[in-house]
Amino acid sequence: MKTVPHTTSLRRAPVQRRSAERLTRILDACADLLDEVGYDGLSTRAVAQRAGVPIGSVYRFFGNKRAMADALAQRNLELYTERVAQSLREADGGGWRTAMDAVLDEYLAMKRTAPGFSLVDFGNQIPVGARHAEPNTRVADRLTDLLSGYLGRTPDDDLRRCFLVAVETADTLVHLAFRVDPEGDERIIEETRELLRAYLARALD
Repeated sequence: MKTVPHTTSLRRAPVQRRSAERLTRILDACADLLDEVGYDGLSTRAVAQRAGVPIGSVYRFFGNKRAMADALAQRNLELYTERVAQSLREADGGGWRTAMDAVLDEYLAMKRTAPGFSLVDFGNQIPVGARHAEPNTRVADRLTDLLSGYLGRTPDDDLRRCFLVAVETADTLVHLAFRVDPEGDERIIEETRELLRAYLARALD
């Protein structure tokens, strides 16, 4: 089963397995429809029909489509974190350069393959979430918590600021790469990788 989003985005958190499975179907349907019709064409009724659930089941969890998009963005972040952690376990060491490659490569992989990700990602494309929890701040905080132990660093304000700058930079340049080429312009991606390496070398070496 796919990761259930953090409960703050839900009207009611699923308790039973059947309820959690229904929520997963709703978010899967939301992601597929985002790819097909875009955010403007998305509706709670269409999501219910695609998911094969009563409309009341959608409203049990979400008040509107924006709340659904936010929950999908949070689920994306959970899945992304899991994928980065798995990549680091498989790498078994290598320092911050290995970690940076895992962070960027898993983001690119989700950008290319995860349904709905090109529109929602972690909430950057659609203005979702609370003002005090901007998407890139959420990502940077999650990466700080995940990578500090791997790098043997204290997860202090300096490290959080370093990762926030890196996330904001990568976010802007990766979106540029996908505007130039639907699969991501490889030259821009490599320029992004080099830029991040230069910045992080100064901050982390």
